[in-house]
Amino acid sequence: MSDHDHPHDDEEFGKSKSQLKREMHALQDMGKRMLELSNDQLDTLPISDTLRAAIEESRRIRQNEAKRRHLQYVGKVIRQEDDPDALKRAIDAFDAGSEEHTRRHHLAERWRDRLIAEGDSVVGEFFSYCPTADLQHLRNLARNARKDVEKQKNTGQSRKLFRYLRDCIDDAEAAN
Repeated sequence: MSDHDHPHDDEEFGKSKSQLKREMHALQDMGKRMLELSNDQLDTLPISDTLRAAIEESRRIRQNEAKRRHLQYVGKVIRQEDDPDALKRAIDAFDAGSEEHTRRHHLAERWRDRLIAEGDSVVGEFFSYCPTADLQHLRNLARNARKDVEKQKNTGQSRKLFRYLRDCIDDAEAAN
């Protein structure tokens, strides 16, 4: 076989200019999404101080062309982050309707239903999944939600339990 009979590998020749541009634009889009997050949401993201400063600076820029150029810089800084893919997943978790948001929502629902149905025996399992959870608070929330179900009342205890579980799951998965 001659050399031109072998298909060209991306690793052998590097990425095409078009592929590099697509990746650059994707990072800039991620930067735009980060600009839309609240400061509290931004604080939960695993980002460097350099990226945080670049985002804060970009929020102050009002002129369109300057903002566009600065977004290119933000994309470059994101590329230098430790794990851009983990950062993308964390940002996706904030978007209602995203697969990650839906997955975490369903996971919290399943844990809530198990905690109400099976009681304290499940608390240990949840703690092994989310070691930062406050066990006492979790037990109280589960007990209150269980009482609501038994009395066939809706005082919002199930919703409080769900919100706490969702926060714990978000924290645990952001740490990974």
